[in-house]
Amino acid sequence: MSHPLALLQNRHSAPSRQLSEPGPDASTLTSLLEAAVRVPDHGKLEPFRLILLQGDAKRAFGEQLAELSLRVNPHLTDSKREKDRTRYDFAPLVVVVVARLDADSKVPVIEQQLSAGCVAYNLLLGAEALGFGAQWLTGWAAYDRQAAALLGLHEHEQVIGFVHIGSTQIEVPDRERPALADVVSTWTP
Repeated sequence: MSHPLALLQNRHSAPSRQLSEPGPDASTLTSLLEAAVRVPDHGKLEPFRLILLQGDAKRAFGEQLAELSLRVNPHLTDSKREKDRTRYDFAPLVVVVVARLDADSKVPVIEQQLSAGCVAYNLLLGAEALGFGAQWLTGWAAYDRQAAALLGLHEHEQVIGFVHIGSTQIEVPDRERPALADVVSTWTP
């Protein structure tokens, strides 16, 4: 029997460019999304929503981002434009995790953002549990209001991340993790 924390102890991100078909089928995707939205949610605000990018739609989004990036920076190199154009081409599924922020709520905006961030992390954990690879990425498109408009985001919404999900094409090496002594302390009065 494996250790109860094995999934957390062994979780790692698979580079999005090393993810390919197959991705989750419709039934598996529904289960993954249902699990992903089971997050702490102070005030029951549901301060998140998900946008699925698949197939031709994700390629079209990449094309539109490349055009946007060229309009913003006319001196953009061909290689950077190509990177923007193809950044969503590899994984069969990209889930855009969006925070829906209510500035008038008694729940601080940071807690609403963290709740949406938990959805993104649950997608990583869920993908790993199901045998898929995943990577949570942001990049300039996560912070750009024109890119947000391409996704149909409202003024009170922001991208928390693009979670790429698919089958891994390489054995992903683990990276060095922090020593607990470097990041844990005990407060005393």
